[in-house]
Amino acid sequence: MIARAVQGVRYALTGVTPEGWYSPGQPLQPQAQEEAKGRAFDFATGYNTRMTPRGEEAISFTQLRALADGYDLLRLVIETRKDQISRLKFTITPTDDTLKPDARCKEVQDFLRFPDKEHDWDSWIRMVIEDLLVLDAPTIYPRMNLGNTLYALEPIDGATIKRVISIDGRTPMAPEPAYQQVIKGLPAVDYSRDELIYKPRNSRTHKVYGFSPVEQICMTVNIAMRRQLYQLQYFTEGSVPDLIMQVPETWNPDQIRQFSRWWQEKLEGNTANRSKAMFVPSGVKPVDTKEKALHDTFDDWLARVVCYAFSIAPSGFIKDTNKAVAGVAKDVATEEGLMPIMQWVKTLIDYVIVKYFGYADLCMEWDAEEDHDPLQQAQINQIYLAAKVVTPDEVRADLGRDPLTPEQQELLTPPPPPVIAGGANPDGTPSTPKGANDANNIPNASEKSAMPEIHNHIHVTTPDVMVDVGPTTIHASFDKPESLTVA
Repeated sequence: MIARAVQGVRYALTGVTPEGWYSPGQPLQPQAQEEAKGRAFDFATGYNTRMTPRGEEAISFTQLRALADGYDLLRLVIETRKDQISRLKFTITPTDDTLKPDARCKEVQDFLRFPDKEHDWDSWIRMVIEDLLVLDAPTIYPRMNLGNTLYALEPIDGATIKRVISIDGRTPMAPEPAYQQVIKGLPAVDYSRDELIYKPRNSRTHKVYGFSPVEQICMTVNIAMRRQLYQLQYFTEGSVPDLIMQVPETWNPDQIRQFSRWWQEKLEGNTANRSKAMFVPSGVKPVDTKEKALHDTFDDWLARVVCYAFSIAPSGFIKDTNKAVAGVAKDVATEEGLMPIMQWVKTLIDYVIVKYFGYADLCMEWDAEEDHDPLQQAQINQIYLAAKVVTPDEVRADLGRDPLTPEQQELLTPPPPPVIAGGANPDGTPSTPKGANDANNIPNASEKSAMPEIHNHIHVTTPDVMVDVGPTTIHASFDKPESLTVA
C-alpha cells in the first residue's frame, strides 16, 4: 500500500500544477507499465483463440483468392509478373566480390534447381510468388532429413496458416508455437519460428497479416468484376430483343404471334442468320434497344489502376499511346515493380543459405539481363569505353569472350610514329613546307576577302608535318595547297 502511494507520488510532471494558468494537468497513471511495455499494437483480447486465419480482417484469404481469379485482367497481370520472375537467371556467389564461386556455391545452386524435390525452380518460384501477390502470406516448410540437414523447401498454402502472437503482439520465439495450420476448421499443426518460413512482404505495425496488392485494390476489382458481368450479360441475357420491326397495319395480334413463332422456329439453331426479332403493329419504328459502347474510358481507368498496383505497364490493355511513351512506361514499371520482388526473392534465398546451409559468406545474385537490341547495347558499350567507365576486357566478358591477348592489345594500340630531331621528316626532307613563309604567296586584299577565316585553336596537317597554331586568323589559298599564311 505504501509502495503504491509512493509510486503515485513519483508519477508526476515537474512544474505542472492545477493552479497553473490553463495547466495541461498531470497524465493518468499507466495501468500496466511493465506488462505492456514494448507491445506492438492494440490487438483484440483472446486473439490466439480465434480459429480462422485472418478471420478478424474485413477481407478473408478466400475472398482475396476469389478476387484474383474472378477478374480476367487482374489474373493476367499476376501471371505476367510471375512470368517475369521465373524467367530470370541467378547464381550463388561469395558476398566478397574478389572471391570466385567455390564448391559450396555449386551445392546450393544444385539444390535450388528442384527446391522441393518435385518442381523445378520456375514452377516452384511461381507458387511462392502467387501467395506473395494475392495473399501476402508466402509460406515454406523446410523439410529436414534424418541428419537434420535441409532436404526440401515445400510451399504451403498461406491461407491455412494462422499467426500466433505473444503478450507483446509479436511472433513468439522458438520453441514456442508461432504459427498454426488450420485444416478443416481446426488447428492441426503447431510450428515454431524455426520450423516454418513465413515471409510477408508488406507487413504493418497495426496488423497481424500482410497487405497484398490484390487487397489494396479490392474495391476497384469488385467494380471491374461487375462491369465484366454486365458485358457478359450483353451477349447472354436480357428481356429486350436486339431489334423491333413493324408489320402491316392490317395484321391483328394473333397474326403477329403466329408469324413471329414461325419466324423464330425457322431460324432456331441457325446462329449465323438468327435475328431474334420481334414483330409489332405499325406505328413503332425500328429501335436498337442495347447500347453499342461495350468499351469506354472507364474500362481504361480500371486497367490503369490494376496495372499500377502491380507496377505493370498498361499499354496492352488500354488504347494505344505514343510508342516512346509506352516504352518509357514499361521501363519505369520494371524498375518500380519487378526490382522490389527480385529483392524479396533474394532476401528469401539468402535467409535459406545462411540458416539452413550455414554459409554466411554466400548470397544469391541475379544475372544481368541481355539487351534484346544488339545495336543499342553496342552503342552503350561504346559510350562506356569512350568515357573509360569500363575496359575492353569487361565488355568482352559480358559478351562471353576471353580477355584480349598481348598480341591483340598490341594490334589495337599501334606505336606512335618516330620523331626525328632537328625538325626533319623521317625521309630527311625539311619539315617546313616549301613556300609557307614566302612573301610572294601572301594574297592581296581582294583575295583575302574571299578567304575563309578561322578564329580558333586548330591543327593544320599536311602529308609530312603537323603545325600547332594558336588563337589567330588563318588565310589559306585553296588553289595553292602548299600556301599557308598566318595573320
